[in-house]
Amino acid sequence: MPRPKPRPVTEADRTEILRRHGAGESRNAIARAVGRSGETVSKVVAAKGLTFERGPEVAAATEAKLTDLAARRAKLALDLQSDAERLREQLWKPAKVYAFGGKENTYEQVIHPEPPFSDKRAIMSTVATAVDRSLKLEPVKDENGADAVGSLLGGLLDRLRADHGDG
Repeated sequence: MPRPKPRPVTEADRTEILRRHGAGESRNAIARAVGRSGETVSKVVAAKGLTFERGPEVAAATEAKLTDLAARRAKLALDLQSDAERLREQLWKPAKVYAFGGKENTYEQVIHPEPPFSDKRAIMSTVATAVDRSLKLEPVKDENGADAVGSLLGGLLDRLRADHGDG
């Protein structure tokens, strides 16, 4: 089946394409807005001696956005480290263990000097995840530091297993 012949570009199309180009819109955004192909938009723009090349102001704006993004990642990495520290402290604090049960669906609670082992394991897993994610966002400059963190967390988990068993 032969392709239908494209409709001719009208003067209104050209005017709108050039207006949008002057406003800094991208080629694809202009094509969607005027209902033409990207190739047609490029041809109309090129016929006027214009291009879609980005100038130094766009490069500077892109660099600023990348710098802002790096700062946000660094802050998130710090926040994850803080979260990990706060979670880790819960390993050694009193913990409320509660349940609903019985035919009356009553609430029962007990305060333990420390969380049960299964809760400690869950806390350690969450701490390890937070530390791992923070290191992916903001890698340690000295590789020995990352090994030390992994060794510390692994040693702590081994100690918990030795002290409380695996259950």
